[in-house]
Amino acid sequence: MTNTKRYLTNCYVYLLQTCDEGLAKSYVGWTVDLDKRLAAHNDGSGAKATRGRQWRLVHSEVFTTRGAAMSREYQLKKDRVERQKILNGQ
Repeated sequence: MTNTKRYLTNCYVYLLQTCDEGLAKSYVGWTVDLDKRLAAHNDGSGAKATRGRQWRLVHSEVFTTRGAAMSREYQLKKDRVERQKILNGQ
């Protein structure tokens, strides 16, 4: 039997908002590296829905498991009322 170690890393759920001209949009995702992921969205190599726009991080939450982060991401993507409350700072 081999001895394998699991390295724990935090997972983040994040909410982005456009910061360029045009119709304001928001985007929810999850990652293990917020800075790298935001850079990817802004340089056009992020999610297809975010390409061609400039984004700013407006909210993030930390989770200890990927599953918990993905569940929260799903919840925020489906609950536009909660997402709008976060965007409005409530």
